[in-house]
Amino acid sequence: MIRIRSIMLFLASAVLGLVVGPGTVLAGEAVEGTAKADKLEQCVEPTAVMRRNHFTFIKHQRDLTVRQGIRGSKHSLAGCVDCHARKDASGKAVPVDAPGQFCAGCHEYVAASLDCFSCHSAVPGEK
Repeated sequence: MIRIRSIMLFLASAVLGLVVGPGTVLAGEAVEGTAKADKLEQCVEPTAVMRRNHFTFIKHQRDLTVRQGIRGSKHSLAGCVDCHARKDASGKAVPVDAPGQFCAGCHEYVAASLDCFSCHSAVPGEK
């Protein structure tokens, strides 16, 4: 199942590369390699664990923050955004929920709603 998804994502990337052209950067498009996460071997948890459980981590962190006032754990939404937001060609952060970006890409693939950013910032440092 994971192998099929990987192949599908690869093919979709290849088709997009053919349509847009290799090395082309559209205005506002995120540049690969500009996110902190692009330079890391793994996230705060192994990749397989994050793919399966990130919602549980975020929900648990939400409960700790809202009910107990505990902020800044390794599973905070702000930490995710800070690490996964890429920059465009001009150096401006591209929102993680923009079409094709980190959060949006996976949520589109699995047809899951991405409503976190109706309240929370999708770029680092914004309030």
